[in-house]
Amino acid sequence: MAPTTSNLVSADLVWEIVRSNNAFLVKRKESGGVQFSRDPLNLTNKHNRKHAGFVNEKAIGVHPAEKNGVKVISKKESAALKPAKSTIEVTHNGGQSTRKIYKAVANKTAKSGYRPDLREAAVARVSAIRRSQKEPKPTPEKKPRGAKAKKAAATES
Repeated sequence: MAPTTSNLVSADLVWEIVRSNNAFLVKRKESGGVQFSRDPLNLTNKHNRKHAGFVNEKAIGVHPAEKNGVKVISKKESAALKPAKSTIEVTHNGGQSTRKIYKAVANKTAKSGYRPDLREAAVARVSAIRRSQKEPKPTPEKKPRGAKAKKAAATES
């Protein structure tokens, strides 16, 4: 049986050691001391134990992919001591409907029993990414109101 990180050190102990100083931590003094995370396996970008992907044995990350797609990254429990082989990437292309992608991400997180507590955050992240990839609607030309409208109507007739 191969050793896992849970056999060596608990995730809680790792979090207590690295929570005040790690490579992913972003501290903002201007905003009242808010702390964010740049961890690619962190769905909410908040610096807390629940969402810290580098600490948890099971973690999920959602990122934009090429051609309006979405890339879902998850951690393998079995390859915890091999960082290069510890992630699985699944890309959903932009041609798929958004609801189909939501369902696939929800199934990946909750139905398979992976991390059901992250289902809502993962679907929200996919939704935000898909919304940002849409082409913005052109702004309609402003219609003249009041005196300008009367003046324009008088010159047309």
